[in-house]
Amino acid sequence: MSPDIVIVGAGPAGLCLARALSGHGLSIVVLERQAEQALAEPAFDGREIALTHGSQALLERLGLWARLPGEDVAVLRDAQVFNGPSLFALKIRAEQAGAERLGHLVANQAIRRAAYQALSDCADVQLLCETSVRAIEQSQNEMKLVLQDGQVLQPRMLVAADSRFSETRRQLGIGAQLKDFAKTMLVCRMQHEQDHQQIAWEWFGYGQTLALLPLNGRQSSVVLTLPPREIERLQKLDEAIFTREMQQRFDRRLGAMQLVSSRHAYPLVGAYARRMVGTRCALLGDAAVGMHPVTAHGFNFGLIGVQLLSDALLAAHGKRQDIGATAPLARYERQLRLATWPLYQATNLLVELYTNDRLPARLLRGAGLRVAQGLLPLKKGIARHLTAQA
Repeated sequence: MSPDIVIVGAGPAGLCLARALSGHGLSIVVLERQAEQALAEPAFDGREIALTHGSQALLERLGLWARLPGEDVAVLRDAQVFNGPSLFALKIRAEQAGAERLGHLVANQAIRRAAYQALSDCADVQLLCETSVRAIEQSQNEMKLVLQDGQVLQPRMLVAADSRFSETRRQLGIGAQLKDFAKTMLVCRMQHEQDHQQIAWEWFGYGQTLALLPLNGRQSSVVLTLPPREIERLQKLDEAIFTREMQQRFDRRLGAMQLVSSRHAYPLVGAYARRMVGTRCALLGDAAVGMHPVTAHGFNFGLIGVQLLSDALLAAHGKRQDIGATAPLARYERQLRLATWPLYQATNLLVELYTNDRLPARLLRGAGLRVAQGLLPLKKGIARHLTAQA
């Protein structure tokens, strides 16, 4: 089989790229380890994704937004950052960016389902599930993939979109800067007595980090970051004891709380590929940039990659040029690095400072938030970035 493009990984980024490339005379194959049923009806995984205005616009163009159930989409109006036990908060308001809201929070499960459904209309996309790449051979003129079942694919272009721990990236000989934060993130949904007013919280406590992502009604996605063994202990607690402990960890600032979903844990590891492209290949989504979830912003980077890569490939295809040539891929790499590297580094520095519980860092953390609160241009810049507005 000789498709034009093979995409490894049928996560939201890979499926969105396939949808963006569809309808332009290209043949596309998407490879996925999971069974197709797991893509059609993805399980709840606890994760909520903060989508910017720009990301929403792209999802609308790709036909995903209209497929998202209303109950899985919540308004993210403003955000606030707390430090330690202080009630003072750095407040980031959407109005500072001239917007009514910072964006929307959407269940990852809903995005995955909508991406799969949007692909159902694409006759030029073939989905091969329960398979993976056993070997890759590449040269300036051709690419050959040998799948686990022995099938051979010879695409003009390969895209790796198979997670921040991408096996395809390794097979292509592309390294990544991995940053292990030595912490685990627990996520779940909780009902609470106090109204969140559609405001997201990031609370850098001493010895823990808490986040609250406002959903519809008086319900939120709660994110707790602790060392792995402490998260393991919390996962084993019965519902009543877990609920009481979470109320205490939130200092009862939300009033009475109640667990309303399953609990899920994820190790915190950031990733930034040393190269975004290679010979007839490119990286996309978490395989290119895997963000710390402190901003819930990672999928926005994936969608930026979808836009940039699809634009580059379709421009080359429209001019009847080789889509796997160096020039369009080099342009994609430059643009993606420019869009992602500054925030990736800034996020890691922020996490390092605000999870350092030594006294000098504690003092600096509190002072930093108070200084930032008084700098309106800085807050406007943060708000514009969070909304993805120029």
